[in-house]
Amino acid sequence: MLYKVKLKNADDVVLLDDKVYDYLTNDSYLRKIGFLQNLRKHSSGCAVFQKTWKKADGSYKTETIYLHKLIAEKFLVDEKTSANNLVGAKNGNKLDCRLENIIYRSRSVASRKRKTSSRVGYTGVYKEHNRYRAVISVNRKSIHIGMFATPEEAALAYNKKSREIYGDDGKINIINPRKKLSRRKTRPEDAQAS
Repeated sequence: MLYKVKLKNADDVVLLDDKVYDYLTNDSYLRKIGFLQNLRKHSSGCAVFQKTWKKADGSYKTETIYLHKLIAEKFLVDEKTSANNLVGAKNGNKLDCRLENIIYRSRSVASRKRKTSSRVGYTGVYKEHNRYRAVISVNRKSIHIGMFATPEEAALAYNKKSREIYGDDGKINIINPRKKLSRRKTRPEDAQAS
């Protein structure tokens, strides 16, 4: 069974399977602190519980629990290794906390899966004059893939090379079809050629 838990600070929901939901609702400590009722969306896109407690000496302690890490540590501890010790989401959706979607990854894989900071909006794609260069990093070296007319064409070339080199561990750009159409400008000479 699939459970959807509404986040406190966003319209988004967290997806949980019944095994995880049962644990989160029946654990005495998590119930005591209102864990599920106080989940919010973190700036990184994942679900987090964060609360500040006043200690007996008058100082304060902030408790932070990331949902995906809590689930991995409870249910997937056998999959954690010295190399694969960072928790991620197979499908890239950090709010999909079903057991089948949570995975331990290496730092290099987690880095490849991270959201792009490229101005163009696609990993490995850079604008040069009026064209777009696709580049991928392999063993800390940049490999030139090619030059393309649109950022979407460059992103597709990057995706192909990423799958070829890294398989399922490679970063895949998500191409927005509306963006693809709106970015391409038709020049008068192109219109006559068709």
